[in-house]
Amino acid sequence: MSLLIGALVGVYAGVPRRAIAFIMAFGAGVLVSSVAFELMDEAYLTGGFDAAAIGFLSGSAVFFAADRIVSRGGGQRRKNPGDAQGGSATAIVIGALLDGIPESAAIGISLLEGGGISTALVAAVFLSNVPEGLSSASGMKRVGRSTAHILGVWSAVTLASAVAALIGYLFLAGAPEDLVAGIQAFAAGAILTMLASTMMPEAYEEGGDVVGVVTSLGFLLAFVLSKLE
Repeated sequence: MSLLIGALVGVYAGVPRRAIAFIMAFGAGVLVSSVAFELMDEAYLTGGFDAAAIGFLSGSAVFFAADRIVSRGGGQRRKNPGDAQGGSATAIVIGALLDGIPESAAIGISLLEGGGISTALVAAVFLSNVPEGLSSASGMKRVGRSTAHILGVWSAVTLASAVAALIGYLFLAGAPEDLVAGIQAFAAGAILTMLASTMMPEAYEEGGDVVGVVTSLGFLLAFVLSKLE
């Protein structure tokens, strides 16, 4: 839903780019903590070093390759609300799917074996996705796309992410532990690669040096939440 919320804000309201940079930085910090303490730690405990390492490196490699394709189509700055222009808006939508599917699948996986949903992971995904919806919707609006078209596209992306979470939960219940661990680690690798190549550089560019502190605050909050859970 955060993707759709971002699109609504992009269509109907203006948000300062610096404020979005702070949201991105905070969300990046939360996601780093979630990758370390929610996904990789669980992957190791479930499947050991081999499954965790293979899944992690595979997720990073797949995201890198897919991201290169999206970037060449104009979506390389998909989380930056000031850069969605014309032809890049569609690539931003594709990029949102690229980011959102492993994130959402990770949320679904966190519910396996009777575990509770990870508050920290959900918060991180929410904060990281708002700029994508905002960026693309703003760009689409500038080139004359109708509000119905914009919201329809982002509703479809939201639905696809929800289906990814559902698949992560329903179809992996009872699966071999090594497979579940590998998929958890795959999501972790994809998310961390996304953070390093997309969110963190653009948050720094728009928000300046202070985003480092904001990112640290996000990490600390997620760490505390993970321990309280």
